[in-house]
Amino acid sequence: MRALERLLVDKGLVDPAALDAVIETYEHRVGPRNGAQVVARAWTEPQYRQWLMQDATAAIASLGYTGRQGEHMIAVENTPQVHNMVVCTLCSCYPWSVLGLPPMWYKSAPYRSRAVSDPRGVLKEFGVEVDAGVEVRVWDSTAELRYLVIPERPAGTDGWSAERLAELVTRDSMIGVARLAVPA
Repeated sequence: MRALERLLVDKGLVDPAALDAVIETYEHRVGPRNGAQVVARAWTEPQYRQWLMQDATAAIASLGYTGRQGEHMIAVENTPQVHNMVVCTLCSCYPWSVLGLPPMWYKSAPYRSRAVSDPRGVLKEFGVEVDAGVEVRVWDSTAELRYLVIPERPAGTDGWSAERLAELVTRDSMIGVARLAVPA
């Protein structure tokens, strides 16, 4: 990557400041840390959680997380009775502002087709066993709507700050293909 970058800069095809700005954006302004902040706030502030469930786009934007496919958001919540997961069956619509760059598997044809036809099988491949009595809901993102899964808050985290809770939240849990680890 560095050799390619150097070549493009040396030939005057790319401005190093522009590259630095792109890197800065993806390292510090977009990504799963943003989504983790949204989830942790929903866990700790009931009014924010209610707003997030009613108007996710506005609630997320209130934290400064907007743009690059972060518009038209819907939050869905995992509970003991319902497990949600997100897919984009047509392409790879994905809320970059809260989840960062999409993982390669999210864009793959096998994930996109099997998430709909065999969601429990896909979840099992990710290490998520869903009991037979739990409803699995698959949400298909589009250019008009994107979804954010609010994972179940791990037991044993009562009294934790939003900052500490955010450290538990992963990108995959906000797509719905992972459960959060219970803290030691």
